[in-house]
Amino acid sequence: MAFLGGAKRSLGTILCNRVLSGSCNSTNTATTSGHKFSTLVSKRVSFAQATETHVSVAPNFANQPSGFVPYLRRFSVEASSADQMSLIKQLRERTSAPIKDVKAALVNCNWDIEAAQKDLRKRGKVLASKKSSRTAAEGLLALAKNESKACLVELNCETDFVARNEIFQYLALSLAKQALLVNNTSQPGMFPVGPENFENLTLNLEHPKISGEITAQNAITEVAAMMGENVRLRRGYVMSTSSRGVVSTYLHTSPQPGLGRIAGILTLEVEDGNLQLDSLQQVGSELAMHVVAAKPLFLTKELVSSDALEAEREVLKSQAESTGKSQMAIEKMVEGRLRKYYEDVVLMEQKFVKNDSINVKAIIDNLSKEVGSTVTVGSFFRMEVGEGIQRLEESSQPLAQAV
Repeated sequence: MAFLGGAKRSLGTILCNRVLSGSCNSTNTATTSGHKFSTLVSKRVSFAQATETHVSVAPNFANQPSGFVPYLRRFSVEASSADQMSLIKQLRERTSAPIKDVKAALVNCNWDIEAAQKDLRKRGKVLASKKSSRTAAEGLLALAKNESKACLVELNCETDFVARNEIFQYLALSLAKQALLVNNTSQPGMFPVGPENFENLTLNLEHPKISGEITAQNAITEVAAMMGENVRLRRGYVMSTSSRGVVSTYLHTSPQPGLGRIAGILTLEVEDGNLQLDSLQQVGSELAMHVVAAKPLFLTKELVSSDALEAEREVLKSQAESTGKSQMAIEKMVEGRLRKYYEDVVLMEQKFVKNDSINVKAIIDNLSKEVGSTVTVGSFFRMEVGEGIQRLEESSQPLAQAV
């Protein structure tokens, strides 16, 4: 029996030494009861600090039989892995940083979650500044409005995945709302609100992952660091109307109220100031949707620029001449096709998208009869995420916006 017991202990010792020495390449060893074994646990000293409750039996370790060692160490390693995953999950929820960055920060900070969070913020800001030159053509339009004014801003990122993130969406809405509050525009019309207007703008954020008073630029940098992408405020516009008008808006592909990928804004003004809001807002919203769908460039035929008209006339003349008809016939063909051009690019001449049997001018005329006073479209605007970005980067020239 003694021989068998000794044989079992020897076999347990041999298996223990082989398993442990094979799972760790370290040359460091420790001796217990005359046997050498690989210091697998000590190789994870940085994390062992977070699992002291599981290693509390270590002082009695030397008194345990050799065959007990693998069980003790296996218990320690399994507990460490569970705590690692818990810390990674907690830090990921706090920062929304990529998992690989979260894990790297925890390892570098000996699994101290507070130190790792600070490290992530520092490294994230550095990376955000390095990524600021990368193309950001995705993102969202954020809209904020009141009775007489609407503010629309475009916040860009690199991928649609980030555009769907709640922090990115929260920041976009916060920028639009704050710009609307501080803008003192009282004159009717549309006015640009560029990134320079946000330089000294302070946001009061109340999101679990980004809160407190912070400048707009710092907030954008913070979110860029969290997302791991280039995030930038590209442009913004404020559209106002007089006391005799209303502002109507429409957002297309909207993940939540106030956000979308394409926006249409339109103002309606009543001559005598008799604002029948229900009728005006209903028609205004439908016309704002029409602006998104039909993409008008000009409000009336009279406002079509001479350059645009002459360029179109030249194209139509060239097409007509290829038919081989007489000069008089060619002139008639050009004039007829110009009318079609007006229907394509002039808002008041376009067929209404919800009823193509009438045009927008007829819609406005019918509204005027309903409210008992002349109604006019003051201005309109259409904006889409990412439009013109490649052209801007190639030519470095601003694109004209149609109003």
